[in-house]
Amino acid sequence: MKIPSSLTAALFCVLLAPSPVVADAAGPINFSLDQLGGGTVAVSDYLGEWVIINYWATWCAPCRKEIPELSELHVERNDVTVLGLAFEDTDEAAFEDFLGDFDVTYPILRVDVYQPPEPFGAPKVLPTTIVLNPQGMEAHSFFGPVTRKNLEDVIDGKIPAGQP
Repeated sequence: MKIPSSLTAALFCVLLAPSPVVADAAGPINFSLDQLGGGTVAVSDYLGEWVIINYWATWCAPCRKEIPELSELHVERNDVTVLGLAFEDTDEAAFEDFLGDFDVTYPILRVDVYQPPEPFGAPKVLPTTIVLNPQGMEAHSFFGPVTRKNLEDVIDGKIPAGQP
């Protein structure tokens, strides 16, 4: 059975549409991961700021496309920190070689694909981007490509928390 192209396009858009998120009442999101190049980064280090958690992989074309806008956002807004979560089972040299082609300004954290950080676990699609408010609570998430404007709309209150 052949699926009509209009249905395929609609399903693709649904998969990539922003997804509402309900903030966890248990408290701020926190986990620690090793940073590419050394050291450990904890999400709680950034309480008081908006934190953009971006799951990506080297083989993911939309992930590569997001890097410049995420880098600009990280540098240009003092109230925002971007954390890139490399969701790929490869060695550090491969990541460094890949990132040599990009001017990444934000920390890249290595995710163990077999034990990804809770409460998020493994992403359903790459890229996946999760926005944490300054209190460390999940405010919004995007499954699929995201732009700086999408993120700033959440941060600046143009998209209420949890609304697509």
